[in-house]
Amino acid sequence: MIAGVDEAGRGPWAGPVVAAAVVLRGSIPPGLNDSKKLSAKRREQLFAALHASDAIIGVGQASVAEIDALNILQATYLAMTRAVEALGTDPFEILVDGNRLPKWRWPARAIIGGDASVPAIAAASIIAKVTRDAIMTDLHGQHPHYGWASNQGYGTAVHAAALKIHGPCLHHRRSFAPIRALL
Repeated sequence: MIAGVDEAGRGPWAGPVVAAAVVLRGSIPPGLNDSKKLSAKRREQLFAALHASDAIIGVGQASVAEIDALNILQATYLAMTRAVEALGTDPFEILVDGNRLPKWRWPARAIIGGDASVPAIAAASIIAKVTRDAIMTDLHGQHPHYGWASNQGYGTAVHAAALKIHGPCLHHRRSFAPIRALL
């Protein structure tokens, strides 16, 4: 039982960081790839196909408060740990996209470009991205002026302009330089 793990949302100015862990079993949906290389529509289709498959899926996140308290790397590791724990069973090995690993009790390997080359990591990439995008769309309903439904909390011109007018809200990462500069 090998789990692929990836995250979404390390770079945005707002919102949680989300990680997913996926163990592929049975029929694997065709077309799995790095979520950044897929259209939003295709990500949504694969998200639904993964949930309809026999895959075991765990999702974890770290809040804005945890990001600000720990730093984004440690918060990402926390979200990854929560995702693996949410699987409900210990994997034999974990394959993580990237070049660094959390300190875990599970055997793990970091794979650079794994989200484009390892199907289980690609699946985790899709689950994490679609989950985080949905969170940001929900938050957009509370704070529409930041444009989170389209920019997902990243530092776009629309987001920056809204920050100058409205200032940061509780969903902004105060430890990130552009937000810290406004406080």
